[in-house]
Amino acid sequence: MKHTSYKMLGQSQLLVVWVAVCFLAGCSGKKPEAAESEAPQKAIQTAPVEFRTVSTELAIPATIQPDPARVVHVFAPVSGRLLELRVKPGDAVSAGQAVAVVQSSDVASARSDYQKAKAQAEHSQSALRRATVLFQHEAIAQKDMEDASAQAALDASELERAKERMQLLGLTEDHATDRANVLAPRSGVVTETTSAPGEMAKSLDASSSLLTLADLSSVWVVGSVFERDLVNVPRGLAVRITLDAYPSETWQGKISNVSDVVDPATRTLKLRVVLENRQRKLKPDMFATIHVMRPASNVAVVPSAAVLHEGNVAYVMVQSAAQKDKFEKRPVEVREAGPQETFIRSGLHSGDVVVSSGAALLREEAAK
Repeated sequence: MKHTSYKMLGQSQLLVVWVAVCFLAGCSGKKPEAAESEAPQKAIQTAPVEFRTVSTELAIPATIQPDPARVVHVFAPVSGRLLELRVKPGDAVSAGQAVAVVQSSDVASARSDYQKAKAQAEHSQSALRRATVLFQHEAIAQKDMEDASAQAALDASELERAKERMQLLGLTEDHATDRANVLAPRSGVVTETTSAPGEMAKSLDASSSLLTLADLSSVWVVGSVFERDLVNVPRGLAVRITLDAYPSETWQGKISNVSDVVDPATRTLKLRVVLENRQRKLKPDMFATIHVMRPASNVAVVPSAAVLHEGNVAYVMVQSAAQKDKFEKRPVEVREAGPQETFIRSGLHSGDVVVSSGAALLREEAAK
């Protein structure tokens, strides 16, 4: 009996083990995989595409730049040693003001040439007067009279050349030193100095100037606009200008020029707005924004979370109309993106339903 009971007990234990093995095998089947595949579906939310008529503002980044026609590079008119630089960056100067002093042998040479030319011209004029009197009394031939007249004209011309050179160097007729003042050719603000006292200054053929002057009474606002927005920025369009430096102020202007060349690296074009700057509040290289009001148009509106990006391409996941659990990856052209909503220029149609939350999960599942 004991042997039989032990045998029956062993069979019972085997039955229990077999049932446990079958249960574990069922648990380790395909049900967890199905649960994993259903998890992303529960995290996905959809929203219908809404179409609106909107008029949005195009914000174009820009900088303040001086008008190149109002920028002057000042060179020393003679070669020599720079003795004094009388201005520094930020100083306002007037036309004709002495901004630097140069010591040069060219000054002494110019003064000497002028004095020689003046003496020769006076001598020729005296000779001409004598020749005129003698010719009237028929004491000399007509050829001698013509020679005296030609010589007087030649010496007068040489005197005029020497006088103009003195004026170019900023020298007067009675100048008696070897120093020359460098004069400002126009009024403006010193934006840069590239020399210091004691340096040797070259003449007008030098590659570097002593300083740079800019008339900032009128400045350019230069922005970069993408080629897709070119239709919104015609010449003559009224725009609004704001600056980071003056957040509570605005300037009104008009687009004066749009570049004819596209930058191949950024795919943008330069546009220009000219502003008056009498108070000199607008400084070169300040950051600015050109605000352009776009014309009203009908656009698709989707949640910003629905738009995904791969490089320069934007796309959304569109729900299939036939099968609600199927989604299509569709490229779109974004007109304007905000924190909550994004305006789509093209790619979506009325009745489309897009994934508003969980689109990234669908992308990951597709990648797997």
